[in-house]
Amino acid sequence: MSAIAPKFKLSEFIKSLLDNLFWIVLIFSLVGLPAAFIVLFFIEMPVINGELLTPFLALTWIADPSRTLPIVKAFMATDMFRVMAFPGFGFAALIAAGTIFVERKMLAKLQLRVGPFYCGKIEGILQLMGDGLKLISKEIIIPAKADKPIFWAAPVIFVATAAAFVALIPVAPGWVVADVDLGLLGVFAVIGFFPIITILSAWSANSKFPFIGGIRALFQMVSFEIPLILSLLGVVILTGTLNLSEIAASQSSFPWIIFLPVGAIVFFITMLAELERIPFDLPEAESEIVAGWLTEFSGMMYGLVQLGTYLKLYAFAGLFVVLFLGGWNGPMVVPPFPEEILTDGIVLGPITANIPGLPLFDQAMLNGTLWFVLKTVGVIFFILLPRGVFPRIRIDMLLSLGWTKLIGLAFVNIFIALGLLYAGVLGPGGLQ
Repeated sequence: MSAIAPKFKLSEFIKSLLDNLFWIVLIFSLVGLPAAFIVLFFIEMPVINGELLTPFLALTWIADPSRTLPIVKAFMATDMFRVMAFPGFGFAALIAAGTIFVERKMLAKLQLRVGPFYCGKIEGILQLMGDGLKLISKEIIIPAKADKPIFWAAPVIFVATAAAFVALIPVAPGWVVADVDLGLLGVFAVIGFFPIITILSAWSANSKFPFIGGIRALFQMVSFEIPLILSLLGVVILTGTLNLSEIAASQSSFPWIIFLPVGAIVFFITMLAELERIPFDLPEAESEIVAGWLTEFSGMMYGLVQLGTYLKLYAFAGLFVVLFLGGWNGPMVVPPFPEEILTDGIVLGPITANIPGLPLFDQAMLNGTLWFVLKTVGVIFFILLPRGVFPRIRIDMLLSLGWTKLIGLAFVNIFIALGLLYAGVLGPGGLQ
């Protein structure tokens, strides 16, 4: 007799949350605060507004927004915040986690399969946490004849390279980790590292299935990198810049996909191949070579590779948005910050003007981030969709597609861009 899953009860769910919150607060009070004080007493504290900041004073400032908010806003303007929180690694990892969950639920709906539902009861929302705990707790097994230094380093380098890719993507005006003048060349350089990392990790395992998968990945990525690069030259021709922020800003009136649809289609197809997504998942074909170049990875080493893969997916989707869909540009959605409230003709006073540190983000940043996230999520959806509806293609079909059809279409896109430029319709200054 099959077991019946217990019914979800809101009261029990709230009780479990309160129990967990009690233990978190207790442990933080007994362990976290004393440890923080011990560390802070050995650190030279800064002088703010002529007043030496002490641990006790810092705690009192928590309840004083006029002192806390300027410090928070100053921290949000630092490179550390941009790299670790937004728009850097933390923001990208959050989107990657959401992408994993949505992909599972979407594929379950498309293929009429059971998705993650019973873990957490609320649409399987705790499945991600369960998978993370599982990967952290599982043993990392290294093949006996593997080249251990390279085998250990490959997942870490893979995540670091994906994070470097994320750092080049502008999210909103002025909000990018690395605003490089030759940002698009930096993207090409970062993408070029992925085939090297893949073949090194496959070779270091000293096993036949990873090696076959690594060779397939090398063939696939090299074959599709050329049309990928060529498909972006049309945008460079019309904008006259390689800076990704300037390319996004140039689309304030219209996105480039309107004039360069061929380039957008070629880039999207090559992007699927670079991400090893179905129908181009030959390097990880589970029905043929177990898991391809990932076969020998276990535990958190496998988890790091998966994290890097979804960071790379987010970065490619963001790059597509920046190059072809207008980046952060869009109509104003976030309402202007109110300066005062009127109630029955009585002015209650300014909301943001008299509170130091507010607003934390300016209007353009909030609106730009909203449009960038909406567009990126839409592109991610279309990246995930082929996995539920298309079969895997043969490797000869894959190589033929990359070396013949896509390269030809990429040159057609370049000729379209040149025609628009020399006809005086478009150019670095926009519509002529």
